[in-house]
Amino acid sequence: MTTPHPVLEQAAALLDFERYDQARELLSGRLAEDPADVRAWVMLGHCHLAAEEPKRALEASAEALKLAPEDYGALMLRAHAMTRDEGWRTVEPVLREAIRIAPEEPVPRAMLADAVFREAVIQYARTSGVTRLEFSDIDRVSHEAAEIAMEALRLGPESVYAHEVAQRIASLSGNGTVADRLDEAILRLDPHHHEALARRTEKAAKAPGVRAARATELYADALSSHPDSPQMRQQLDHATYRLLRGTRWLAVLCVIVAGGMINLFPSDDSPVPELPLPIGRRLWCVVVMAAIWGFGAWRRYRKLRAGAQLNVRSLIRRRLWARVVLAQSAWATTCALLIATPPWSGLGVPRILFWAGLLPTAATLWFDRNRIR
Repeated sequence: MTTPHPVLEQAAALLDFERYDQARELLSGRLAEDPADVRAWVMLGHCHLAAEEPKRALEASAEALKLAPEDYGALMLRAHAMTRDEGWRTVEPVLREAIRIAPEEPVPRAMLADAVFREAVIQYARTSGVTRLEFSDIDRVSHEAAEIAMEALRLGPESVYAHEVAQRIASLSGNGTVADRLDEAILRLDPHHHEALARRTEKAAKAPGVRAARATELYADALSSHPDSPQMRQQLDHATYRLLRGTRWLAVLCVIVAGGMINLFPSDDSPVPELPLPIGRRLWCVVVMAAIWGFGAWRRYRKLRAGAQLNVRSLIRRRLWARVVLAQSAWATTCALLIATPPWSGLGVPRILFWAGLLPTAATLWFDRNRIR
């Protein structure tokens, strides 16, 4: 076995520490000294890839393949550079050559499955003229790619990338059961995998019967693992808004309780009580409304985890509609208190307060339904 050149060892260490500029400087000096060093060309190409310079990485891979046309590292460098340079549709021959040279490696097979799947979907969309593909359409054209992905999984059961490709194919083909199992496998290999964690969290939060408070906590937990995830941030805001929206139902319930106490709409079977109501009855109505808010909102808020509580406050500061929701809840509750607490001698003003508290809030609840979906 040939001992690597010391410069290559130093460059490899710099690559491990993501010090790409220094590694590139060392490798450029090495190639000036020995332009026939294949490993130096491959490592230089990876430096270009890390710097988001796929065209320069392609040039480095071309130099390496001139020197060693069957070098596996140079072929994989070229494949990665092509996919970064919008070359998925032309990368298949390079990947098949890499598989021929190293048939036991899972990564080129996983990349080939990815390339074959993309090409099959594009060709089907073009030939069929369909602009929006259904699960059944994708499933019809994904069999070859799925078989290649399964072979990649067999060769590399610990390869996260092979699982990612297989999961994507299964998910887009409508095979949710297999996609979920692959997500669980990805998270076993990498518990902090961003996309798999986001998918699992979204599925748990949107399951039937999951309340807004629970969904908020699920998204807050997921976001703590990936604070920069825009998808998780958006979903957390959505769940938090659902939580705030629920306060309007509490306010409406308070208005109804206050109206029922004073019997604003009497009938023969339920006449108006003697007005003004005794102070004890009015205070009891206030106690009932306080219990509604205490158990319906305050207790629920206090039980939220710190991250979810912070997002509630943050959403109120950031989003106008969240402030509107709270303002409506406060308005309806104020109307309920004005119905219940003063010693009214007639029903005229309490009726006005009842409709003023109930109708705007109830109408907005109906209008706001699309914001929750």
